[in-house]
Amino acid sequence: MEVAIMGAGISGLCCAITLERNGITPTIFESKTTVGDRFVNAEAIFSIFNRPNKDSLSYLAENFHINLNPTAEVDKLFIHSKNEVSSIDGKIGYTNIRGRHENSFESQLEKQVKSKIIFSSTYEYEKLCKDFECVVLATGDGAYASHLGNFRSDLTCTIKGATVQGDFVTNNPHVWFNYEIIPKGYAWLIPYSEKEANLVIGYPDYPDNIKLDLNDMWDKFYNLACAKLDQHLKITDNFEITRYMMGICGKPKIDNTYFVGNCFGSMTPGLGFGQYASILTGVFSGLDICKEGNYEELTKPLVENYNHSLALRRFLENLTDDQIDFAVKNLDKQIMSKVANKIFSKNSSIDLLKLSTPFMKLWSK
Repeated sequence: MEVAIMGAGISGLCCAITLERNGITPTIFESKTTVGDRFVNAEAIFSIFNRPNKDSLSYLAENFHINLNPTAEVDKLFIHSKNEVSSIDGKIGYTNIRGRHENSFESQLEKQVKSKIIFSSTYEYEKLCKDFECVVLATGDGAYASHLGNFRSDLTCTIKGATVQGDFVTNNPHVWFNYEIIPKGYAWLIPYSEKEANLVIGYPDYPDNIKLDLNDMWDKFYNLACAKLDQHLKITDNFEITRYMMGICGKPKIDNTYFVGNCFGSMTPGLGFGQYASILTGVFSGLDICKEGNYEELTKPLVENYNHSLALRRFLENLTDDQIDFAVKNLDKQIMSKVANKIFSKNSSIDLLKLSTPFMKLWSK
């Protein structure tokens, strides 16, 4: 069978690995010059958002032979609000590197792929449809799905980040919710190592936010992060993405075209992560092509998870700084802390996102 994979990101490469294990050698078309030819940034996979699976990376390795080494296993997540700070402790997930870095997920997956990758490709989808029996769209965004009338866009967002130098604990990321500085958005600091970290802000592009000056917002948050961490963070690299579309495809498969990764809608609106879903769409599309599974059925839980995450996004946007302060302050109380640590642990099977969706939707209304 002749299979074309359009895009050599994590979903496209995972599809290729799955196909190869089942005796099919795809051809991978990548418009950039190398795998991971993009800015370097850090991301995270938290167990609480990937239920019912507990340990995401172990699950991928044991069930699909997708082997990925994280930067660190998170054992403490610091949560900052406008006036409070608390933490969730325990083994709750992993951090990793993305982009043009030797230890990025893309680089690790490339080493596991044997199929040919055609770099600097100018092939368009319409041409691939004519030349191949199956086409896997793994282009990194929802543009192709939208062009084909197969994408529901729920919001767009602006993201600005930087690589910073300082002194960090690799398994202790930080997240901020401060609407006075980043209206309805959030910020992350995720270490690459003990000396480097990714500092990033993200927020939805609503009319009031579009009026704001992005650089001014960034400067205010950067100064806040330096103050909270009690150190000067030296910026060595930066990136910016404006009006990035978040949504979900209407159909994961049309004829012999498969929508995977962000073309499927794997980036979750809640806090902006989606690597686990992206990897699974690549694997599931490969299984369908090999007649080892049904892509539409396999991706139904991912669509459900996306919708739960969208409910979380709407819920967070409808909170005030005072309400977030109240929640963060109480999270540090002994009983609440124990409950949160247990629920967030990778040993728990509680699907908090699913269970809380009805409440979050009611609150948002």
